Amino acid sequence: MSGIPSTRPVRAAADFAARAQDPDHIRPTLAHVVQAGWCHPQDLHAELRAARLLTRPAIRAAAAELLAGVRSVAEARARDTLTATDLPTPLWNARLHTPDGAFLASPDAYWPDEGVALEIDSAEYHYTRDAWHATLRRRLRLESHGILVISATPSMVRDTPEEVLAALRTLLSLATTRPAPPTARARGHQQLPLFRC
Repeated sequence: MSGIPSTRPVRAAADFAARAQDPDHIRPTLAHVVQAGWCHPQDLHAELRAARLLTRPAIRAAAAELLAGVRSVAEARARDTLTATDLPTPLWNARLHTPDGAFLASPDAYWPDEGVALEIDSAEYHYTRDAWHATLRRRLRLESHGILVISATPSMVRDTPEEVLAALRTLLSLATTRPAPPTARARGHQQLPLFRC
């Protein structure tokens, strides 16, 4: 047999997770495979379950994050930070649509009852002029539909989470004095139950 050995990305990700010596490498690798669009999180979860890898805590935690809608290590850190608070649980990477069905945006975290979005913008993906303009246009679209937006960098989430949390608390508390934005509908991710292995 000749040629270069290859396999599906979902299988390659599972094989990597099975052999990873450092648990800190599992989360970014699995997130990248999903974020790059090489596989759906439910397909990755099924592959990990079939390989009996969900018994390993680091793999199980990374798979659960992806099923919840998390798509990057920075989002996973933000989720960890938020889980340790009494703040409401957001939707992760929910697709927001206007009442007529037009796509509005997909913020990293979104609180539909309060109309608050968290955007985690890294220089790596937003450094060019075009990417920066696209980020600002997305924020303007959200704000023009009454959604309050907090922007933070991955390093802010990692190094000064208390500042991000303070800003979130302030904007989430404004929901008691204003109606939820009436012109955007959130369509979140369908949750897949996690099966015990």
